[in-house]
Amino acid sequence: MKKVVLAGAALVLIVAGVVYGTRGSNGKSEGGTRVRVERGAIVDKALATGRIVPREEVQVKSQISGIVRACYVEVGDEVREGERLIEIAPNPTPLERTEAERNVQLAEISCDRSRLEHDRRATLLESGLISQEEYDAARNQLEGVSVERDLAVERLALIKEGKIRGSRAVDSVIRAPASGTVLERLVDPGEPVVPLTSFQEGTALLTIADMNDLVFKGTVDEIDVGKLEPGLPVRIRVGALPNAEIEGRVVRIAPKAREEQGTTLFDVEASIEDAGGSLLRAGYSANADVVIREKLDVLLLPERVVSFEGEKAFVELPPAGSGAEPVRRTIEVGLSDGLQIEVLSGLEEGDEVWQRPPREIE
Repeated sequence: MKKVVLAGAALVLIVAGVVYGTRGSNGKSEGGTRVRVERGAIVDKALATGRIVPREEVQVKSQISGIVRACYVEVGDEVREGERLIEIAPNPTPLERTEAERNVQLAEISCDRSRLEHDRRATLLESGLISQEEYDAARNQLEGVSVERDLAVERLALIKEGKIRGSRAVDSVIRAPASGTVLERLVDPGEPVVPLTSFQEGTALLTIADMNDLVFKGTVDEIDVGKLEPGLPVRIRVGALPNAEIEGRVVRIAPKAREEQGTTLFDVEASIEDAGGSLLRAGYSANADVVIREKLDVLLLPERVVSFEGEKAFVELPPAGSGAEPVRRTIEVGLSDGLQIEVLSGLEEGDEVWQRPPREIE
Protein backbone atom coordinates (compact mmCIF):
# COMPACT_ATOMS: atom_id res chain seq x y z
CA MET A 1 0.00 0.00 0.00
CA LYS A 2 2.84 2.36 0.87
CA LYS A 3 4.47 1.74 -2.51
CA VAL A 4 1.24 2.72 -4.32
CA VAL A 5 0.96 5.96 -2.33
CA LEU A 6 4.59 6.87 -2.95
CA ALA A 7 4.27 6.14 -6.65
CA GLY A 8 1.16 8.35 -6.87
CA ALA A 9 2.89 11.22 -5.05
CA ALA A 10 5.88 10.99 -7.36
CA LEU A 11 3.60 11.13 -10.41
CA VAL A 12 1.88 14.26 -9.06
CA LEU A 13 5.23 15.99 -8.53
CA ILE A 14 6.37 15.13 -12.04
CA VAL A 15 3.13 16.52 -13.59
CA ALA A 16 3.37 19.68 -11.48
CA GLY A 17 6.97 20.23 -12.58
CA VAL A 18 6.04 19.86 -16.23
CA VAL A 19 3.15 22.36 -15.91
CA TYR A 20 5.32 24.84 -14.03
CA GLY A 21 8.01 24.61 -16.69
CA THR A 22 5.61 25.10 -19.60
CA ARG A 23 4.20 28.26 -18.08
CA GLY A 24 7.57 29.96 -18.22
CA SER A 25 7.52 31.13 -14.64
CA ASN A 26 11.21 30.22 -14.35
CA GLY A 27 12.20 32.94 -16.86
CA LYS A 28 12.09 30.78 -19.97
CA SER A 29 10.89 32.28 -23.25
CA GLU A 30 7.94 29.99 -23.98
CA GLY A 31 4.76 31.86 -25.04
CA GLY A 32 6.29 35.33 -25.39
CA THR A 33 5.76 37.73 -28.32
CA ARG A 34 8.01 40.14 -30.19
CA VAL A 35 7.16 43.85 -30.25
CA ARG A 36 8.83 46.12 -32.79
CA VAL A 37 10.08 49.66 -32.10
CA GLU A 38 8.26 51.99 -34.50
CA ARG A 39 8.15 55.67 -35.35
CA GLY A 40 5.08 57.78 -34.77
CA ALA A 41 3.49 60.66 -32.90
CA ILE A 42 2.75 60.83 -29.19
CA VAL A 43 0.53 63.31 -27.40
CA ASP A 44 0.23 64.15 -23.73
CA LYS A 45 -3.34 65.41 -23.39
CA ALA A 46 -6.13 66.09 -20.93
CA LEU A 47 -9.72 65.09 -21.65
CA ALA A 48 -12.56 67.59 -21.24
CA THR A 49 -16.22 66.65 -21.66
CA GLY A 50 -18.90 69.21 -22.44
CA ARG A 51 -20.95 70.85 -25.18
CA ILE A 52 -20.79 73.22 -28.13
CA VAL A 53 -22.65 76.42 -27.18
CA PRO A 54 -22.87 80.03 -28.41
CA ARG A 55 -20.46 82.42 -26.73
CA GLU A 56 -23.40 84.67 -25.78
CA GLU A 57 -27.15 84.05 -25.71
CA VAL A 58 -29.66 86.89 -25.42
CA GLN A 59 -33.03 86.37 -23.77
CA VAL A 60 -35.72 88.70 -25.12
CA LYS A 61 -38.34 89.96 -22.64
CA SER A 62 -41.17 92.48 -22.72
CA GLN A 63 -41.47 95.82 -20.92
CA ILE A 64 -45.27 95.67 -20.94
CA SER A 65 -47.77 93.06 -19.78
CA GLY A 66 -50.45 91.58 -21.97
CA ILE A 67 -51.22 88.75 -24.36
CA VAL A 68 -49.07 87.61 -27.29
CA ARG A 69 -50.90 88.92 -30.34
CA ALA A 70 -48.54 87.73 -33.10
CA CYS A 71 -45.18 86.00 -33.56
CA TYR A 72 -43.17 87.10 -36.58
CA VAL A 73 -40.26 84.63 -36.35
CA GLU A 74 -39.73 80.90 -35.97
CA VAL A 75 -36.92 78.85 -34.46
CA GLY A 76 -33.92 78.87 -36.80
CA ASP A 77 -34.74 82.22 -38.44
CA GLU A 78 -31.93 84.74 -38.92
CA VAL A 79 -32.83 88.16 -37.50
CA ARG A 80 -31.14 91.54 -37.55
CA GLU A 81 -30.98 94.09 -34.78
CA GLY A 82 -34.23 96.07 -34.67
CA GLU A 83 -36.27 93.51 -36.59
CA ARG A 84 -39.72 92.84 -35.11
CA LEU A 85 -40.15 89.56 -33.27
CA ILE A 86 -43.38 89.49 -31.26
CA GLU A 87 -46.32 91.83 -30.77
CA ILE A 88 -47.95 92.16 -27.35
CA ALA A 89 -51.62 93.12 -27.01
CA PRO A 90 -52.32 94.99 -23.74
CA ASN A 91 -54.81 93.16 -21.57
CA PRO A 92 -55.62 95.41 -18.58
CA THR A 93 -58.30 94.56 -16.07
CA PRO A 94 -61.39 96.84 -16.00
CA LEU A 95 -60.20 98.27 -12.69
CA GLU A 96 -56.72 99.11 -14.10
CA ARG A 97 -58.21 100.86 -17.09
CA THR A 98 -60.74 102.80 -14.99
CA GLU A 99 -58.05 103.92 -12.54
CA ALA A 100 -55.84 105.09 -15.40
CA GLU A 101 -58.66 107.14 -16.94
CA ARG A 102 -59.55 108.73 -13.57
CA ASN A 103 -55.89 109.59 -12.94
CA VAL A 104 -55.82 111.45 -16.25
CA GLN A 105 -58.92 113.40 -15.29
CA LEU A 106 -57.52 114.32 -11.88
CA ALA A 107 -54.25 115.38 -13.46
CA GLU A 108 -56.10 117.62 -15.94
CA ILE A 109 -58.02 119.28 -13.08
CA SER A 110 -54.82 119.90 -11.11
CA CYS A 111 -53.14 121.29 -14.21
CA ASP A 112 -56.05 123.71 -14.89
CA ARG A 113 -56.00 124.99 -11.31
CA SER A 114 -52.26 125.52 -11.35
CA ARG A 115 -52.50 127.37 -14.66
CA LEU A 116 -55.15 129.75 -13.27
CA GLU A 117 -53.00 130.40 -10.20
CA HIS A 118 -49.95 130.96 -12.39
CA ASP A 119 -51.82 133.49 -14.57
CA ARG A 120 -53.18 135.33 -11.51
CA ARG A 121 -49.75 135.67 -9.96
CA ALA A 122 -48.30 136.79 -13.26
CA THR A 123 -50.81 139.70 -13.27
CA LEU A 124 -50.02 140.55 -9.67
CA LEU A 125 -46.30 140.50 -10.43
CA GLU A 126 -46.78 142.99 -13.28
CA SER A 127 -48.70 145.26 -10.85
CA GLY A 128 -45.93 144.97 -8.29
CA LEU A 129 -48.21 143.45 -5.70
CA ILE A 130 -46.20 140.21 -5.16
CA SER A 131 -42.54 139.32 -5.21
CA GLN A 132 -40.69 137.40 -7.88
CA GLU A 133 -40.31 134.46 -5.47
CA GLU A 134 -44.08 134.07 -5.11
CA TYR A 135 -44.49 134.05 -8.88
CA ASP A 136 -41.68 131.49 -9.30
CA ALA A 137 -43.39 129.16 -6.82
CA ALA A 138 -46.60 129.22 -8.89
CA ARG A 139 -44.66 128.58 -12.10
CA ASN A 140 -42.81 125.62 -10.58
CA GLN A 141 -46.06 124.13 -9.36
CA LEU A 142 -47.58 124.43 -12.84
CA GLU A 143 -44.59 122.67 -14.37
CA GLY A 144 -44.79 119.86 -11.80
CA VAL A 145 -48.47 119.11 -12.31
CA SER A 146 -47.96 119.27 -16.11
CA VAL A 147 -45.38 116.50 -15.85
CA GLU A 148 -47.74 114.44 -13.69
CA ARG A 149 -50.51 114.92 -16.26
CA ASP A 150 -48.24 113.77 -19.11
CA LEU A 151 -47.27 110.71 -17.09
CA ALA A 152 -50.92 109.82 -16.46
CA VAL A 153 -51.71 110.20 -20.17
CA GLU A 154 -48.77 107.93 -21.11
CA ARG A 155 -49.88 105.31 -18.61
CA LEU A 156 -53.36 105.32 -20.06
CA ALA A 157 -52.00 105.01 -23.61
CA LEU A 158 -49.78 102.12 -22.55
CA ILE A 159 -52.69 100.29 -20.96
CA LYS A 160 -55.08 100.90 -23.87
CA GLU A 161 -52.79 100.66 -26.91
CA GLY A 162 -49.52 99.26 -25.65
CA LYS A 163 -47.60 102.20 -27.12
CA ILE A 164 -46.08 105.47 -25.94
CA ARG A 165 -44.96 107.98 -28.52
CA GLY A 166 -42.50 110.79 -27.98
CA SER A 167 -39.06 111.03 -26.46
CA ARG A 168 -39.71 107.96 -24.25
CA ALA A 169 -41.20 105.76 -26.95
CA VAL A 170 -42.44 102.34 -25.81
CA ASP A 171 -43.90 99.92 -28.33
CA SER A 172 -45.95 96.75 -27.96
CA VAL A 173 -43.89 95.23 -30.78
CA ILE A 174 -40.82 93.52 -29.35
CA ARG A 175 -37.77 93.97 -31.58
CA ALA A 176 -34.46 92.10 -31.76
CA PRO A 177 -31.85 93.61 -29.41
CA ALA A 178 -29.03 92.03 -31.48
CA SER A 179 -28.48 90.16 -34.72
CA GLY A 180 -28.37 86.36 -34.66
CA THR A 181 -30.34 83.14 -34.96
CA VAL A 182 -33.53 82.36 -33.05
CA LEU A 183 -32.64 79.34 -30.90
CA GLU A 184 -35.88 79.14 -28.90
CA ARG A 185 -39.33 80.65 -29.07
CA LEU A 186 -40.86 80.24 -25.64
CA VAL A 187 -44.32 81.72 -26.22
CA ASP A 188 -47.15 81.32 -28.74
CA PRO A 189 -50.02 83.62 -29.71
CA GLY A 190 -52.60 83.87 -26.96
CA GLU A 191 -50.23 83.28 -24.06
CA PRO A 192 -49.91 85.85 -21.25
CA VAL A 193 -46.75 87.90 -20.77
CA VAL A 194 -45.38 89.31 -17.51
CA PRO A 195 -43.19 92.43 -17.98
CA LEU A 196 -39.56 92.77 -16.89
CA THR A 197 -39.35 95.10 -13.90
CA SER A 198 -37.10 95.78 -10.93
CA PHE A 199 -39.16 93.34 -8.86
CA GLN A 200 -39.69 90.42 -11.27
CA GLU A 201 -37.75 88.64 -13.99
CA GLY A 202 -40.53 88.75 -16.55
CA THR A 203 -41.54 86.21 -19.16
CA ALA A 204 -38.77 85.04 -21.50
CA LEU A 205 -40.06 85.29 -25.07
CA LEU A 206 -37.14 84.29 -27.29
CA THR A 207 -33.49 83.29 -27.15
CA ILE A 208 -31.15 84.71 -29.81
CA ALA A 209 -27.47 83.89 -30.37
CA ASP A 210 -24.78 84.42 -32.97
CA MET A 211 -24.18 80.93 -34.39
CA ASN A 212 -20.98 82.12 -36.07
CA ASP A 213 -19.36 82.58 -32.65
CA LEU A 214 -19.45 79.19 -30.91
CA VAL A 215 -17.30 77.88 -28.07
CA PHE A 216 -16.70 74.59 -26.30
CA LYS A 217 -17.63 74.59 -22.61
CA GLY A 218 -16.78 71.57 -20.52
CA THR A 219 -15.06 70.21 -17.44
CA VAL A 220 -11.73 68.53 -16.66
CA ASP A 221 -10.75 66.42 -13.70
CA GLU A 222 -8.69 68.00 -10.92
CA ILE A 223 -5.84 65.61 -11.76
CA ASP A 224 -5.33 67.28 -15.16
CA VAL A 225 -6.22 70.91 -14.49
CA GLY A 226 -2.77 71.73 -13.10
CA LYS A 227 -1.25 70.99 -16.52
CA LEU A 228 -3.56 73.36 -18.40
CA GLU A 229 -3.08 77.01 -19.29
CA PRO A 230 -4.81 79.46 -21.65
CA GLY A 231 -3.60 79.21 -25.22
CA LEU A 232 -3.13 75.43 -25.39
CA PRO A 233 -4.50 73.86 -28.60
CA VAL A 234 -7.68 71.82 -28.38
CA ARG A 235 -8.99 69.07 -30.67
CA ILE A 236 -12.75 68.71 -30.36
CA ARG A 237 -14.69 65.56 -31.22
CA VAL A 238 -18.45 65.82 -31.70
CA GLY A 239 -20.40 62.59 -31.31
CA ALA A 240 -22.95 63.59 -33.95
CA LEU A 241 -20.16 64.41 -36.45
CA PRO A 242 -17.70 61.52 -36.24
CA ASN A 243 -15.65 62.70 -39.22
CA ALA A 244 -15.42 66.36 -38.18
CA GLU A 245 -11.99 67.82 -37.41
CA ILE A 246 -12.55 70.81 -35.14
CA GLU A 247 -9.66 72.87 -33.83
CA GLY A 248 -9.76 75.33 -30.96
CA ARG A 249 -7.75 76.92 -28.18
CA VAL A 250 -8.20 77.19 -24.41
CA VAL A 251 -9.37 80.66 -23.42
CA ARG A 252 -10.55 80.23 -19.83
CA ILE A 253 -9.98 77.90 -16.87
CA ALA A 254 -12.15 78.24 -13.77
CA PRO A 255 -10.20 79.21 -10.62
CA LYS A 256 -12.66 77.32 -8.43
CA ALA A 257 -13.72 73.67 -8.57
CA ARG A 258 -17.21 72.29 -8.30
CA GLU A 259 -18.46 68.92 -7.12
CA GLU A 260 -20.40 66.64 -9.45
CA GLN A 261 -21.42 63.13 -8.39
CA GLY A 262 -18.58 62.99 -5.90
CA THR A 263 -15.96 64.13 -8.43
CA THR A 264 -14.03 67.40 -8.30
CA LEU A 265 -14.18 69.16 -11.67
CA PHE A 266 -13.02 72.47 -13.13
CA ASP A 267 -14.86 74.35 -15.88
CA VAL A 268 -12.90 75.14 -19.03
CA GLU A 269 -13.80 77.11 -22.15
CA ALA A 270 -12.21 76.84 -25.58
CA SER A 271 -12.79 79.02 -28.62
CA ILE A 272 -13.47 77.25 -31.91
CA GLU A 273 -11.00 78.48 -34.50
CA ASP A 274 -11.65 76.01 -37.32
CA ALA A 275 -14.80 73.90 -37.67
CA GLY A 276 -13.28 71.97 -40.57
CA GLY A 277 -16.23 72.79 -42.82
CA SER A 278 -18.74 71.14 -40.47
CA LEU A 279 -22.06 72.74 -39.57
CA LEU A 280 -22.08 73.06 -35.79
CA ARG A 281 -25.28 73.38 -33.79
CA ALA A 282 -25.78 74.68 -30.28
CA GLY A 283 -26.00 71.91 -27.72
CA TYR A 284 -23.89 69.27 -29.47
CA SER A 285 -22.24 66.94 -26.94
CA ALA A 286 -18.49 66.92 -27.44
CA ASN A 287 -15.18 65.75 -26.01
CA ALA A 288 -12.05 67.87 -26.25
CA ASP A 289 -8.44 66.76 -26.10
CA VAL A 290 -6.35 69.58 -24.65
CA VAL A 291 -2.88 69.06 -26.11
CA ILE A 292 -0.33 69.65 -23.35
CA ARG A 293 2.71 68.31 -25.24
CA GLU A 294 3.06 66.64 -28.62
CA LYS A 295 6.01 65.03 -30.38
CA LEU A 296 6.08 63.86 -33.99
CA ASP A 297 8.29 61.24 -35.67
CA VAL A 298 9.73 59.71 -32.49
CA LEU A 299 10.54 56.11 -31.50
CA LEU A 300 7.64 54.46 -29.69
CA LEU A 301 6.99 51.32 -27.66
CA PRO A 302 3.88 50.09 -25.87
CA GLU A 303 4.32 51.10 -22.25
CA ARG A 304 3.31 47.60 -21.12
CA VAL A 305 6.66 46.15 -22.28
CA VAL A 306 8.69 48.66 -20.25
CA SER A 307 9.44 48.00 -16.58
CA PHE A 308 10.65 50.59 -14.10
CA GLU A 309 12.88 50.42 -11.08
CA GLY A 310 13.16 53.80 -9.46
CA GLU A 311 14.06 56.28 -12.19
CA LYS A 312 15.46 53.61 -14.55
CA ALA A 313 13.54 51.93 -17.37
CA PHE A 314 14.20 48.44 -18.73
CA VAL A 315 13.05 46.20 -21.58
CA GLU A 316 13.78 42.58 -22.40
CA LEU A 317 15.26 41.58 -25.74
CA PRO A 318 14.08 38.33 -27.42
CA PRO A 319 15.98 35.21 -26.31
CA ALA A 320 18.75 33.99 -28.60
CA GLY A 321 17.38 30.46 -28.86
CA SER A 322 14.96 27.89 -27.50
CA GLY A 323 15.17 27.66 -23.73
CA ALA A 324 17.36 30.77 -23.45
CA GLU A 325 16.61 33.71 -21.16
CA PRO A 326 15.53 37.13 -22.56
CA VAL A 327 18.27 39.73 -22.26
CA ARG A 328 17.51 42.77 -20.11
CA ARG A 329 18.49 46.21 -21.44
CA THR A 330 18.37 49.69 -19.90
CA ILE A 331 16.71 52.38 -22.04
CA GLU A 332 15.93 56.07 -21.66
CA VAL A 333 12.30 57.06 -22.07
CA GLY A 334 10.50 60.36 -22.54
CA LEU A 335 6.89 61.39 -23.10
CA SER A 336 4.06 58.95 -22.32
CA ASP A 337 0.35 59.04 -23.07
CA GLY A 338 -0.48 56.08 -20.84
CA LEU A 339 -0.48 53.57 -23.71
CA GLN A 340 2.71 54.34 -25.59
CA ILE A 341 6.02 55.74 -24.41
CA GLU A 342 8.80 57.57 -26.24
CA VAL A 343 12.20 55.88 -26.48
CA LEU A 344 15.04 58.40 -26.28
CA SER A 345 17.98 55.99 -26.34
CA GLY A 346 18.87 52.31 -25.99
CA LEU A 347 16.87 51.10 -29.00
CA GLU A 348 16.66 51.86 -32.71
CA GLU A 349 13.79 51.80 -35.16
CA GLY A 350 13.00 48.20 -36.14
CA ASP A 351 14.50 46.68 -32.99
CA GLU A 352 12.39 44.06 -31.27
CA VAL A 353 11.71 43.64 -27.58
CA TRP A 354 10.21 40.70 -25.73
CA GLN A 355 6.75 40.76 -24.21
CA ARG A 356 6.02 38.05 -21.69
CA PRO A 357 2.55 36.49 -21.66
CA PRO A 358 0.25 37.71 -18.89
CA ARG A 359 0.30 35.65 -15.75
CA GLU A 360 -2.69 33.46 -15.14
CA ILE A 361 -4.64 34.00 -11.97
CA GLU A 362 -5.58 30.72 -10.32
